[in-house]
Amino acid sequence: MVVLNKIYTKTGDKGTTALGNGARVEKHSARVNAYGTVDETNATVGMAKLHAGGLMAEQLAMIQNDLFDLGADLCRPDMAKDADAEYPPLRMIDAQVTRLEAEIDTMNADIAPLRSFILPGGSALAAHLHLCRTVSRRAERLATELATVKNVNPAVIKYLNRLSDWFFVASRVANNNGADDVLWVPGANR
Repeated sequence: MVVLNKIYTKTGDKGTTALGNGARVEKHSARVNAYGTVDETNATVGMAKLHAGGLMAEQLAMIQNDLFDLGADLCRPDMAKDADAEYPPLRMIDAQVTRLEAEIDTMNADIAPLRSFILPGGSALAAHLHLCRTVSRRAERLATELATVKNVNPAVIKYLNRLSDWFFVASRVANNNGADDVLWVPGANR
């Protein structure tokens, strides 16, 4: 359990921060950039959730919790040393990815196939979900970049990849199952 009695510690005043294993790294490190962008994604989900209701709001709440799990996973390097940890580190699992895939399939079942690219917009919820999609794509790019030089749980990469797909399909649901999507018209303003 996390207990935060004092919010500022001054330990980061010289440009470093502590990872989940206690190691200190520069605040601009690839790992901190990756989990920081996951946190940013979570904030955009919170904004989208303000416009959602019912099942969509419930699913967005689950995604927010997953994103905290994912950030905890990324901030804990050295997966090989998990067995030696004082307490078992929280890691993403494939079941979280599978849940997203099932939700995508369910949402997509009643939506007509695309015949054009979609411009971000339509309803307020759809516009916010498109923002979630683009920020989660950036988080994925940063996580895959980190994975080229450090160990990253493969479930993290899979989850972020599916998540942006989830946001895309959810944006279509929010646009009256695609009927109110704003379609790209190539060269329309030439």
